Amino acid sequence: MDSFSDLEAFVRLPRLSGLRLSPDGRRLVVGVATPDRKNTRYSTAVWELDPDGQRPARRLTNSAKGESPAAFTPSGDLVFTSARPAPDGDEDDEARAALWLLPAGGGDARVLANPAGGVSNVVVSASGTVVAGSSLLPSAAGLGSDQELRKRRKDAGVSALLHEEFPVRLWDHDLGPARLRLLTGEIKDQLELRDLTGHAGRALDEDGDWDVAPDGRTVVATWAVAERSGSSRVTLVAVDVATGERRVLADDVAHEYHAPRVSPDGSTVAFVVRHRSGLDDPGDMWLCVVPLAGGPVRALTAGWDRWPNTPRWTPDGAALIVAADDGGRAPLWKVDATTGEVVRLTHDDGAYTDIQVAPDGRWVYALRGAIDSPPAPVRVALDGSSEVRRLPGPAGAEVRVPGRLEEVTATAVDGTPLRAWLALPETDAPVPLLLWIHGGPLSSWNTWMWRWNPWVAVARGYAVLLPDPALSTGYGLDFMKRGWGAWGDAPYTDLMALTDAAVEHADVDADRTAAMGGSFGGYMSNWIAGHTDRFDAIVTHAALWSLDQMMSTTDLPFIWARELNAQRLEVNSPHRFADAVTTPMLVIHGDKDYRVPIGEALRLWWDLMSRSKDEDGSSIHKFLYFPDENHWILKPGNAMIWYETVLAFLDHHLRGLEWRRPELLG
Repeated sequence: MDSFSDLEAFVRLPRLSGLRLSPDGRRLVVGVATPDRKNTRYSTAVWELDPDGQRPARRLTNSAKGESPAAFTPSGDLVFTSARPAPDGDEDDEARAALWLLPAGGGDARVLANPAGGVSNVVVSASGTVVAGSSLLPSAAGLGSDQELRKRRKDAGVSALLHEEFPVRLWDHDLGPARLRLLTGEIKDQLELRDLTGHAGRALDEDGDWDVAPDGRTVVATWAVAERSGSSRVTLVAVDVATGERRVLADDVAHEYHAPRVSPDGSTVAFVVRHRSGLDDPGDMWLCVVPLAGGPVRALTAGWDRWPNTPRWTPDGAALIVAADDGGRAPLWKVDATTGEVVRLTHDDGAYTDIQVAPDGRWVYALRGAIDSPPAPVRVALDGSSEVRRLPGPAGAEVRVPGRLEEVTATAVDGTPLRAWLALPETDAPVPLLLWIHGGPLSSWNTWMWRWNPWVAVARGYAVLLPDPALSTGYGLDFMKRGWGAWGDAPYTDLMALTDAAVEHADVDADRTAAMGGSFGGYMSNWIAGHTDRFDAIVTHAALWSLDQMMSTTDLPFIWARELNAQRLEVNSPHRFADAVTTPMLVIHGDKDYRVPIGEALRLWWDLMSRSKDEDGSSIHKFLYFPDENHWILKPGNAMIWYETVLAFLDHHLRGLEWRRPELLG
């Protein structure tokens, strides 16, 4: 049995992330996640790869808690984070991410720093300056003070949080009482970290990003500032490492700034700027540069109708390497740092992440994923040849999907060209079709997904349609505008048009179809349920149901309010069409989901059950609930149950098989 037919084998497939290249270009490492012994979480180990693609990959770390690659020192030592116990640590210490160093020449790893608030987003300058994030209590004067305050809070049995600003939680966790600060220090025999920013409230929390100049004297960071009506915006600041003095590099109420990266000579900062969205505008994104010493912000790619991701400088500072969504792919692009000219580097169906540029400027290392291929390490030539070479990866990471991938095209109601991926099993008989709708909504089906993997369904004998309707990225700003503030309009009709095209395929059974989606895809699934009965079943995961309720209880309501005013919330809310729902629905939600709170699923479930007409109280609908999961189902055991329940529901309604409750659900 292959790894897609066997769910236990599927969740045990290695998952790669966090590619890092040493300053001399001779060492390349990646994090590899696999289930722990209890099957309750994924644990990451660090593997070393050969940048030349000759030697097999080898595992560097091994512990129950796992390790994540963070950076390299100037001399090539590996810096990683891990919550594993230190050799001389106290067994009663609470598990938290400490900073470790593994010598390049061999020997045991040792703890560099272990602040009580853990460490995150570690960067190391060419001079050896370390900058990392760590959460400290607001009144803490430093690391020692923070540890003492934490002990007093714990001993007093206090878990309460007192909020004085917004937001109060994010994705799956509460914000506070500790808030993120920047710590810094120099790597010598030991690393003495000190507080660089002091208490900064919301400024650095969660989505903060920073880089350090090569000489280690300046940190460039995103910095969130409060606005009226519970909102905030993201600015760009430079922080003097010696004094902590902070100065603004970019701040405009119409824009926000992300992913700053300092040039190799330390003179310039490249970053992504986003024009903030409004009721009639999804905003736009482009690359900019600004002198590190301060000066005017200069746009590089404002005329490019694609959205760049985190940039990386070439060693000579002449260009930036980025990935950007494009027509169901996410290629690598080279952007001239003076003219802004954009040249495409890769021409395959891949989506590239974790970009690392070789110090000799000849290669880009990245993880390449695709709809039919999980992320794997590759080397891409920068000489214009478009050569992409796959590097030997960790053991067990290579997979072969149980089917084939094609593209489907259609034309929207307004004449706009549409496209989608169609994953098909190798079979002679027509098979049922599953319409899988992506989340976001500003997103695209362009790479491998572990949580919604189409090949698990293909292995079961389904065709899976992966469409990019209005609001999808990679097709230009006008394509997104078609669905802006009108979620139930063009996105819905686009999905129906692509479904119409897919059921014309010779290998698809047009009489057996289902619609599925998570997050925004769950919203669209709910909308479909109230607007058509063409599907035999609907699966709706972490879905928006009552928009007025959702947009006042989600973690970041001020962002959605820029697009959806009261009238749009009413017009586009699926709950208004509950009486029209006749298709069997499987509702799925995690209690720890703060992006789409559990109240959406509870209200949807009640709206479905309260309309049940069966005298015995039975229903065609089902509700799969995860008390310990969030917006995503992350634990290996729960992921297996997710797939098992979804497939059983689909088999029952599309194939006429007897409904079988998964055994481990009692």
